[in-house]
Amino acid sequence: MTLYFVDPQQRLRPDQRDTGRLGSIADALGLLLNGPGIGQPDLHTEIAQTSTTRVAVTADPQLIQLVLPLARAEVTPLGIDQIVCTALGVHIQSGGARTARVRLGFTDRPTTSDGPRACPVLT
Repeated sequence: MTLYFVDPQQRLRPDQRDTGRLGSIADALGLLLNGPGIGQPDLHTEIAQTSTTRVAVTADPQLIQLVLPLARAEVTPLGIDQIVCTALGVHIQSGGARTARVRLGFTDRPTTSDGPRACPVLT
């Protein structure tokens, strides 16, 4: 699976995780919420740590809807991009459309976010 973290120049960078299988969007986001691996000292996350890493995922060909176990204030704009790019990366690797978008929900705003988003490094 490909997860997206942030490098020292504040750019998104892919981080490959060998899980032995393709995995689902929920699997990838659970790994993302655990943060970068110990073998990646140059990468960090813009997402607050949480003990709950389960993300609710509803997907159709053009829209992936996520409900995260975080409040909106716990994720920076770059953290939003990490989540969106990770979800879309799995979707595309599974044969999904590159034109799909992601809508985020948070514990304090479960039904909507800013609107459907694309990944800035996959478009």
